[in-house]
Amino acid sequence: MAFENLSAKLQNVFKQLSGKGRLTEKDVKTAMREVKLALLEADVNFKIVKDFINKVTEKAVGSDVLESLTPGQQVIKIVRDELVELMGSAKSNLTFSSKPPTIYMMVGLQGAGKTTTCGKLAGQLRKQGKHPLLVAGDIYRPAAIKQLQVVGSTYNIPVFSMGQTDPVEIAKSAVEHAKKNGNDVIIIDTAGRLHINEELMDELANIKSEVRPQEILLVIDAMTGQDAVNVAESFNEKLGLDGIVITKLDGDTRGGAALSVRAVTGKPIKFIGMGEKMEDLEAFYPDRMASRILGMGDVISLIEKAQQAFDDKEAKDLEKKIRSQEFNLEDFMAQMQQVKKMGPLKDIIGMIPGLNKVNLDEANIDEKAMAHIEAIIQSMTKEERRNPDILNGSRKKRIAKGCGRPIQEINKLLKQFEEMKKMMKMMTDMTKGKKGRFPIPFFK
Repeated sequence: MAFENLSAKLQNVFKQLSGKGRLTEKDVKTAMREVKLALLEADVNFKIVKDFINKVTEKAVGSDVLESLTPGQQVIKIVRDELVELMGSAKSNLTFSSKPPTIYMMVGLQGAGKTTTCGKLAGQLRKQGKHPLLVAGDIYRPAAIKQLQVVGSTYNIPVFSMGQTDPVEIAKSAVEHAKKNGNDVIIIDTAGRLHINEELMDELANIKSEVRPQEILLVIDAMTGQDAVNVAESFNEKLGLDGIVITKLDGDTRGGAALSVRAVTGKPIKFIGMGEKMEDLEAFYPDRMASRILGMGDVISLIEKAQQAFDDKEAKDLEKKIRSQEFNLEDFMAQMQQVKKMGPLKDIIGMIPGLNKVNLDEANIDEKAMAHIEAIIQSMTKEERRNPDILNGSRKKRIAKGCGRPIQEINKLLKQFEEMKKMMKMMTDMTKGKKGRFPIPFFK
């Protein structure tokens, strides 16, 4: 995931600071040199890094910090606050027109993920009760229109297309079409180029003046690196951006673009792309991102992911089963599949405060282990999944042959399952009669 290296380096710096009972100005400046190198290696713009380090150093060498009882923690807080400020202070929501349809114009270079982002955004807006219309405004890239149609069908969103016609005419006609068909949101997928040129900018400016979008959102690939700043500056200068979407932050990228583009353009980051699914387009919270970068976890995002992934009715039924000791391997596998919807296990655990990258590496989290457990359970008969007590030696041999896993693994799973059942029963009994529900993501 993006920021992984930056996060690890910053956490190591602050671990050293926190280990000291008293800090000197020299200690702070030495730490800030390490922070500076970490930010530069993460592809954060040099000027932004310089300003950031100056601000933090100025606040951190004050007597209030150096002479406090917890100077290391004070410095970390200052860095966190400055990171939040750098990324935009607070979450920035999409705005809607008082007179529908609301028009969003998506712009950016080729390959940034504009078309996919258009579909994800439309899908999320539909969940909020809107009736979006996707508009195929990229007439140059081969198969761009077809791609948007495929994306639209994936999320069950209508797509307006007029083939290889003038993009300005397409945008105008789309607005009329939306008014006639009750679409209260229009998302225009505009053309991109491999690099910025006048022809592209003129076309985008003409679409803007013709349909007057509520917001123009720039889509930037997190892997663009330092050049993201130049791209953002150019688009903002020519079009006047209202927000930024950074895609592919789930990849092995340095992520510096997220820390640079907002500071350079003054425009908020509204969404970040963390994967291929619709829910992987996430609203951007500067404070949550800063906490994750510094290894402080992100409990609120973890809860929100759990609420999206777990069905409330199923959760209530499951709670009853646990209380009555009827929880079986079928239920266990269903819960594992729900957890998988939340994303990679390493990312989920990384949202828990105190579990930084070093902790995760030491824990040696094996994503394949869940797949092996699923394979074992799926190789059982329905009767065996519902009543594991009947699993004798010959049944285990058959299961091992069916799933390709050793019998020792089957025995280990059964032992862990029994222990987990006891623990879950004990914890649900502790919450019995209280207003609160079971305090882990099995229940909402």
